[in-house]
Amino acid sequence: MTENMRYLRNFFIYNHLFAITFCNSIGLAEKNELLTSVSNIFSEDGLDTKPSSFPPHVNATNQWTKANHGWVVIENTTESLSLSEITNNDVGKLITLLSNFRKGSRLQNLTLENTSVNWRDFIEVLQTVWHSSIEYFSINRLTLQEQVTSSRFDYSGTSMKALVLKKVLVEDLYFSQDDIYKIFANMKIVALTIAESELIHMLCPLSDSPFRYINFSRNDLTDLLFQNCDKLIQLETFILHRNKFESLSKVSLMTSQMKSLRYLDMSSNLLRNGGAEERCQWTDSLAELDLSSNQLTESVFECLPVNINKLDLQNNQIGSVPKGIAELKSLQELNLASNRLADLPGCQGFTGLEILNIERNLILTPSADFFGSCPSVKELQAGQNPFKCSCELQDFLHVERQSGGKLAGWPEEYVCQYPEDLSGTQLNDFHLSELACNTTLLLVTALLLTLVLVAAVAFLCICLDVPWYVRMLWQWTQTKRRAWHECPEERETALQFHAFISYSERDALWVKNELIPSLEKGEGSIRLCQHERNFIPGKSIVENIINCIEKSYKSIFVLSPNFVQSEWCHYELYFAHHKLFSENSNSLILILLEPIPPYVIPARYHKLKALMAKRTYLEWPKERSKRALFWANLRAAICINLPVFDGQKRDERD
Repeated sequence: MTENMRYLRNFFIYNHLFAITFCNSIGLAEKNELLTSVSNIFSEDGLDTKPSSFPPHVNATNQWTKANHGWVVIENTTESLSLSEITNNDVGKLITLLSNFRKGSRLQNLTLENTSVNWRDFIEVLQTVWHSSIEYFSINRLTLQEQVTSSRFDYSGTSMKALVLKKVLVEDLYFSQDDIYKIFANMKIVALTIAESELIHMLCPLSDSPFRYINFSRNDLTDLLFQNCDKLIQLETFILHRNKFESLSKVSLMTSQMKSLRYLDMSSNLLRNGGAEERCQWTDSLAELDLSSNQLTESVFECLPVNINKLDLQNNQIGSVPKGIAELKSLQELNLASNRLADLPGCQGFTGLEILNIERNLILTPSADFFGSCPSVKELQAGQNPFKCSCELQDFLHVERQSGGKLAGWPEEYVCQYPEDLSGTQLNDFHLSELACNTTLLLVTALLLTLVLVAAVAFLCICLDVPWYVRMLWQWTQTKRRAWHECPEERETALQFHAFISYSERDALWVKNELIPSLEKGEGSIRLCQHERNFIPGKSIVENIINCIEKSYKSIFVLSPNFVQSEWCHYELYFAHHKLFSENSNSLILILLEPIPPYVIPARYHKLKALMAKRTYLEWPKERSKRALFWANLRAAICINLPVFDGQKRDERD
């Protein structure tokens, strides 16, 4: 059974390799080198009883196979090999396997996952890989067991270019840190990564190092790293993300002798800047610097590389950009997102700035002169700020419309937060009139409207004789006040007359010969109030008019062209009309003695015009036959029983 399975396995492998070689013109001998090596290792442990445990196709990726006793093959191609679950028991077989891949072999990439070995075996595996054809060696989740001791390492003759160690755990609690550091510090490779491994220090190389890329992210490194180290002269990229650096000036001093350094990542540390008293000595070659997610304030601008091209300062505690900072003429991209800025920074120190990110700050109303002071800016990212939609924002919106699309994320990320009634409104939908936001224009408009209003009121006052009415209202008020204080016994209202007669002196002949005799004589005598006989001497004319109107049941107005020319008739009509509205009575009787042409009535007699238009009036007939009906209608309009006074009773008894 075993022989048959071995036969089938070999038949499948060789047929498959033949097909691939034919299609891709790849040398069969080189493929057999990797396949045979791995197969031999499996056969030593009797693993060939499971022909499916090793995938024979050379282009397979992410193929997981598990032996009964041994590691897992994750990936197996002509150039790459990934293994998992390596333990101390597998080290010998792994070294045997790797020994077959000397220089000239096509295997270039080796990845080990979940490796748990002691320090001595790890050094032996690393030394074997060092002298093989492997160029990129990566170990993820490495556990170093037993005691760590000083070890010799042969750095001569290697093809390796990059070493990656992630999640390294050293179980030995008491060992010399330098025994580990010196192995990696003096490697003659291009790239070194030791990440997520609680690394607290690293030695400076003993000679000029070929390192061009170093990644020590997610460790416990401090300001002591590479101080006074002049051996990293070829280092271009240095990543120290999420460590425990505190002093920005010491970081700058660390880079001062890295003559080729172009990119430095110091994000997510504990960096603070002490201000001008601390000297900063950055290398002149540094072009990109990431200082995001630290504790830096605005004084950081006093400690920056003068030749910096791209600067990331997001998620710090920067409240402003000082105007007196040293010029960063080479700066093209600046990220100030998630800080405490209240306004857009100027470009006095960044004359070449092209991209600015100022999102998630405290900007309420951005300055409208930003693009004017920053002519080189091609893109501004200013969204997600608590914008206050007011007149001050209008100028910025006007500039945005003229900027030609320089605002990144417009309009979705630009939303009003204040005032509350506009919260959630996009700035693109916010509009205020020019009048509401231009103070000068608003004042001029208000002044013009005030002048127009004053002119209109003055015109109406002149046309409607408002001053005359105001004067009459004042006199009426004063008369009532004096009557209240001086004659309290007369405050009781009692009707003494059937009617008060208002007429022009030019119509007195008709009143005395026709009106008074016809009403006061005969059956149903009517008592009339006439100014010549009923006005009280010593009182003002206005007071007498008011008293007579208030003591009379009706007020008879004899209308004629003479009436409307009389000033006192106008007074009497005004006070009678005031009584009409104040007491809600129907006390006015209009007698049209002669027709009155409309053009004869003065403008201030608008109440008379209204009365004649709305109320029925009695017209004095010229024919004598109609006068009896006239007097009958007039008596009927005045009909009322007045209270009889003592003097009147004595007259009736006599």
